[in-house]
Amino acid sequence: MSRDICHIEIDDSNLPAPTPEIEQERKVAIFDLLEDNSFELPEREEKDLPAGPYRLLLAIRERRLVFDVDSEDGTDASEFHLSLSPFRQVVKDYWQICESYFDAVKKLPPSQIEAIDMARRGIHNEGARVLQERLEGKAEVDHDTARRLFTLVCVLHFGG
Repeated sequence: MSRDICHIEIDDSNLPAPTPEIEQERKVAIFDLLEDNSFELPEREEKDLPAGPYRLLLAIRERRLVFDVDSEDGTDASEFHLSLSPFRQVVKDYWQICESYFDAVKKLPPSQIEAIDMARRGIHNEGARVLQERLEGKAEVDHDTARRLFTLVCVLHFGG
């Protein structure tokens, strides 16, 4: 039984068009996620869950983050909604440091770019930790998967 994501879709139909940098972040996160991820739905007593791999749709609806999970053949597996409140500050911090990073790449020496990138990774790790906490009991993900999913949360949150 495969415990991973085989397809990911972002529902950004109600969001403004992403900037080129945000679009690039999104493409890289999706590519990296599909290359290597660990995503498992916990057993539920009340219903049998279809086996993975899973198709994941991420969206923001009614100011909540929606994970809509189907099996590879399209069978409904799970859907859960997370409050965006716990993510607000870390997403804001992440985009601020990303802006600094994007600017730095254009005009600063490598040593300064590296310092900003280390700060960016630290905030990214914090976002991944928050996401793993929020997913507890709904889906189990490893740290790298949480980091990549957090990037996609940021992309959605940016527009929302």
